[in-house]
Amino acid sequence: MTKVMGEAPRPGRSCPLAYRYGAASLAGPATMRSDTLWVVGGLYGNRFALERLLEHFAAERGDKALVFNGDFHWFDVDPEDFAAIERGVASHAATRGNVETELALPAADAGCGCGYPEWVGDAEVAHSNRIIERLRATAAALPEARARLTTLPMAFVAEVGGERVAIVHGDSDSLAGWDFSQERLGTAEGIARARSALARANVRLFASSHSCLPVLQAVTGSDGAGRLRGAIVNNGAAGMPNFSGTRYGLATRISMTPSASALYATQLGPLSVEAIAIDFDAEAWTARFLKQWPEGSDGYASYFSRMVDGPCYRLEQALRVAETNIRFAA
Repeated sequence: MTKVMGEAPRPGRSCPLAYRYGAASLAGPATMRSDTLWVVGGLYGNRFALERLLEHFAAERGDKALVFNGDFHWFDVDPEDFAAIERGVASHAATRGNVETELALPAADAGCGCGYPEWVGDAEVAHSNRIIERLRATAAALPEARARLTTLPMAFVAEVGGERVAIVHGDSDSLAGWDFSQERLGTAEGIARARSALARANVRLFASSHSCLPVLQAVTGSDGAGRLRGAIVNNGAAGMPNFSGTRYGLATRISMTPSASALYATQLGPLSVEAIAIDFDAEAWTARFLKQWPEGSDGYASYFSRMVDGPCYRLEQALRVAETNIRFAA
């Protein structure tokens, strides 16, 4: 959601024009090449998830790369945690999410910069705006980290096994766009927009996060032959549970070689596109979270129930291997 001329700014819902890049800007040459690519969004300051993720990645063999695609900070208002996240992320490629953008390049009236759609309640938006204010105070005491965040791109293109993969935080056009959310990809209009985005960016796959719930949506071509043109993969959150009754995070793995440990996957030409569980120490993370966000805080109000019970979302809802059973927007 972007600010419309004459519209009053709505912190947390309206986003600056500087957040926009457009799918066509991604049609240029790839800047990274590997046989296996891990894309990790939404660590949200969970250092236990970071540690477990890096263990998984270290066990990966062959030509490999890891990209953090934004919102690696969020709950880490303790300076020690913030610095630990920075150290881990800085050793790999990264793009900035709305969180990092609002820490390093704060925009007036952007709030958290989440660009929340109308189905997200006002209370959650208000909580998020206050969370970013606390996190800004932490980042202000770490000027070198803030300076590094300003250098991160909003998006870029990698090549995996000869196939082009666009790595974004939000969607094909905006840092905080919601077109790659499971909600929008569940509509006919959302599928049409995804198909157009793949063509405009000249990529086979978009890897995103931002909207906090995972989805792997196959997108067929528009030539009437039903060919698999590409896919959208959203890992939801690496640092929080993604499914009801679970406590692990998720990362996206894109590779020429399938993994035996994928929770779900689809084949896209020569590529296996997979969701990998990040089985961090949930008890240790919950205790750490409560020290920073105790009962009564904004973080607790918005996220604690998800930490312990997971969201109201099932694993089988995330894998959409064909454009069937989609809703039609009213």
